[in-house]
Order: sequence, then C-alpha cells, then structure tokens
Amino acid sequence: MRDGSALAPCRQALEPIETASRDEIAALQLDRLRRILRHAHDNVPHYRKVFAAAGVHPDDLRRLEDLGRFPFTTKQDLRENYPFGMFAVPLAQINRIHASSGTTGRPTLVGYTAADLDLWAGLIRRSLRAAGARAGMVAQIAYGYGLFTGGLGFHYGAESLGCTVIPVSSGMTARQVALITDLSPALIMATPSYMLAILDEFRARGLDARRCGLQIGVFGAEPWTEAMREEIEREFDMHAIDMYGLSELIGPGVACECIETKDGPHLWEDHFYPEIVDPATGIPLPDGEGGELVLT
Repeated sequence: MRDGSALAPCRQALEPIETASRDEIAALQLDRLRRILRHAHDNVPHYRKVFAAAGVHPDDLRRLEDLGRFPFTTKQDLRENYPFGMFAVPLAQINRIHASSGTTGRPTLVGYTAADLDLWAGLIRRSLRAAGARAGMVAQIAYGYGLFTGGLGFHYGAESLGCTVIPVSSGMTARQVALITDLSPALIMATPSYMLAILDEFRARGLDARRCGLQIGVFGAEPWTEAMREEIEREFDMHAIDMYGLSELIGPGVACECIETKDGPHLWEDHFYPEIVDPATGIPLPDGEGGELVLT
C-alpha cells in the first residue's frame, strides 16, 4: 500500500473554515440558516404553507436548537411539488437541472443557479483535496454523466482543483481499463461496485491491477463495506476514499473521508447542518444517541 502521508493534502491549501473554531462554525451556521429559512419562506409557497401549519416563522430561529421546531422536507414533498414547485428562483435563473432516477416513484428535480454550480464545484474540490488529490493529477471519471449528479459533479470539481479530467462516464469497462493502462491516471472516481467490475476486467485480460498507476479512488453513490475497500486497496495498491452526497442537497460533496485516516467522512458543516433525530417522533437527540440523520 502506498504511503498515505506522501499524498496527504498540503495544509497551506486548507480553507479558513476547515480550521475554524466550534464557536465560529456555529455562528456561521446560525447566520446561514436564518437566511435560507427566510429565502425559502419568501419564495416557495410550500414552505410558507408548512411553516404556518407548524406555527413557526423564520424569525423564530434565534439559536441553532430552534431548528427542531421547523418541519422536515421529505421526498414526498419534492414529488408533490414536481417539477418546479420547490424552486426558490425563477426558472430563467436556473442553469442546470439534475434528477433522481425515479425508480421508486416520480423523480425528484434539483435546480442549480450559476452560484450553486460554483459552490458545488468548490465542495468537490475541497473533498478531493481531503482525499489526497492535487492539481496536475490525471483523473478518470467513471461515474455516469447526465441527470445523475455524479459525473458532472465530479467533473467540474476535479477541473476546479486543477486536475486533467478524462470524462469516460460509466460503462464500456474494456475501454475504462484501456484508458487506465494507456493514460496512467492517478485518480479515479466511480461507484465501488463498478470499481470491482473494472478489477474483473483487469483479471480477464491477465493484467496486474497493482501496476496500473492508480493512487487514489473516490467512491460513493451507494453503500459499501470495509471488505470492499480492502479488496480495492489490495488489488490496485491504491487508497479507497468514501465520498457522501445526495441530490436533494447538492449531489456528491456533502462529506468526504480524508486520506490520512479513512475512518469516516468529514461533513462540511459550513454548508450542511446535521441533526440526529428520533425516527418515531422527529425530535432531535443529544450527541451520542442513535437515531436518524437529518441534514439541512
């Protein structure tokens, strides 16, 4: 296994928020939560309706703990307001639309303004840097491009970091292996199960995956196990890093592991506020209690 310390991101490149104190983070979260609640209330009829039904107003958020008084947004809310009912700006200001697959019901749409796309690229850039990637690395993207957020999300984030991007998309596994062999990317992004399919192709061709030159793989978009990580790392002699995201928030880039420890993703708390709630009551639980993760 390659030495992770040699690939660890340069500390001088960290953004100030990544070394901020807990008090600084909390103050920023409160300010941004107040603004987003007001923005949603003023521009989305759904939120005016559900806030009124719950007896709350954006002005009621005086401390972070007050967020528990506000109603959740569920996938059913997104489906009932399909296609554009949850958008908080006019459609003319939307630069891109992504959507879920719709395999379990009506798809959910997510709209991005130009500012949203810049923010998203920045979060992917921050995440890839935490994963050990650096400017100048050749990066092969084997996530699907299209309505799924993976391919384009990683694409613009990797370019923002300064990587040379190979936008292969998913599938064409024989071509994936040929490009890895011919172009020697140091970084690859894919679902972990598809990375194992790429490994199968290496084996079918009689190629030693440990000699292909890959150093880091950033994997997500599906659950995976430590056993899968161990197999990928062992067979490719690379680091396998977990990336977390969901299209209802932004896509990939909500949280990511760092290469130094690989012991769970770091949530980017300056943009996403986490709560653990009792799944039966929806009431936020204290630190250390088990429950359901809710992200705002």
